[in-house]
Amino acid sequence: MKQLNLLWVDDEIDLLRPHILFLQEKGYRVDTATNGEDAIKLVLSSNFDLIFLDENMPGISGLETLSKIKSLNPGLPVVMITKSEEEDIMDEAIAGKIDDYLIKPVNPKQILLSIKKNIDMKRLVTEKTTSAYQAEFTRIGLLINTAYNFDEWVDIYKKLTYWELELEGSEAEDMAEVLKMQEADANSGFARFIKANYFSWFDRNDSDKPLLSPNILKQKIIPLLGKGEKICLLLIDNLRLDQWRTIFPIIEEYFRLESEDIYCCILPTATQYARNAMFAGLMPLEIEDIFPDLWISEEEEGGKNLMEEELLKKHFQRIGCDYRFSYNKINNSRDAKKLLDNKADLNNYDLNVVIFNFVDILSHARTEMAMIKELANDEPAYRSLTRSWFQHSNLKDFLKELSFMKHKLVITTDHGAIRVSNPVRIIGDKKTSANLRYKQGKNLNYDPSQVFEVKKPSEIHLPKSNISSTYIFSYSYDFFVYPNNYNQFVNHYRNTFQHGGISMEEMLVPIAVLSPQGI
Repeated sequence: MKQLNLLWVDDEIDLLRPHILFLQEKGYRVDTATNGEDAIKLVLSSNFDLIFLDENMPGISGLETLSKIKSLNPGLPVVMITKSEEEDIMDEAIAGKIDDYLIKPVNPKQILLSIKKNIDMKRLVTEKTTSAYQAEFTRIGLLINTAYNFDEWVDIYKKLTYWELELEGSEAEDMAEVLKMQEADANSGFARFIKANYFSWFDRNDSDKPLLSPNILKQKIIPLLGKGEKICLLLIDNLRLDQWRTIFPIIEEYFRLESEDIYCCILPTATQYARNAMFAGLMPLEIEDIFPDLWISEEEEGGKNLMEEELLKKHFQRIGCDYRFSYNKINNSRDAKKLLDNKADLNNYDLNVVIFNFVDILSHARTEMAMIKELANDEPAYRSLTRSWFQHSNLKDFLKELSFMKHKLVITTDHGAIRVSNPVRIIGDKKTSANLRYKQGKNLNYDPSQVFEVKKPSEIHLPKSNISSTYIFSYSYDFFVYPNNYNQFVNHYRNTFQHGGISMEEMLVPIAVLSPQGI
């Protein structure tokens, strides 16, 4: 480990010799200055890891010195030391972006703690996080090997997501690679679980089936409406659990979390199927049977999610609910501005549905645009980009306004996404669906061992384009590629975020209930 260089600035530096000797014995190099001018000259000529700065000195003050040091090197940690406990001095020092604040007299252990907190923090966090994940690794592995029901897979996914976020903030690159291997192992196990159990979830006698897309309103929204609550259902298209956890601290400024659950997105994990099913309260096959004019098959031209508002209306009518609702789909800043400008209208409804498509748009843009792909080249970068968007978005502004209106907030999504890496060859005709993670068609040629095949779509309540249609779904990190121009398509789509298939990231999606702060 390299020797850390400290600068201590104090007009009574001779009185601090015992402290300086203590730090030198601990392996630190300590330079000194007795005034702000000399300190600034040293900062210009030397590289320091941290500065201890007295607030009250002759000549330019500690606060003035702080300002000049920060203008020269904004990232250099500065610890202010002062005899004064005046609140205005503390406020001014904090506004000047100090990294710590100590009141004289200070003892050597206080100084050492401040150094560790401001310099060694990342190393200490990395060591602690690495040690903690190492201790958890075996337990998670055992869970992966023994999990037999949906709740246990949810628990595994939550643990893996937690450790992914924890390791992201450290420098434990080796452990991050180990975690990736464990996530791959978990996704393989989850794929086997889905293959073994998915058909049974549509048997009415199966009491172990999870909460699925068509039951979200029935089990999560309508009970709240029944209590007389005004509800805003915010659906952020294509939002993964890790992305939700990343933006939640921002939302927490305005709303407090009441509950957080994971539900299971139906197959295909694509908006056309999952979101229509959610608003209709029906599986896609039933939508097509009961409301054929509201279901657009994959072979037909036009948008596949243009009838959600009408499906929601039919849903309420079918179950005998007369709740007033608004439906708002936000595809761009103009739509968002209109929603904000008319926010008072939301009070006229029992339920306000608001769909934000940004994350889904980001996912598609990342596939097609090299610059976005560079900005979000892996999961941590993808999360960071999502958080940055949210921090500066109209959605954040909307939630801030909504918190003043005292509406309860339910945040969820229709499906997640996974970064694909492994191409799987298939053959299909021109009428085969275009999605990379699932295919529907009558002339599909594939290796059955590489896919989850559904030869009778009605068994999982999916419509079919013709009498011999088959659905196939990809597992884990696979994506389907045709033999024609194989290498070109593999290079284009490898390491892109896709949805439609079977993985924890796509199928295990969050739903959270929140109340405005202050209620």
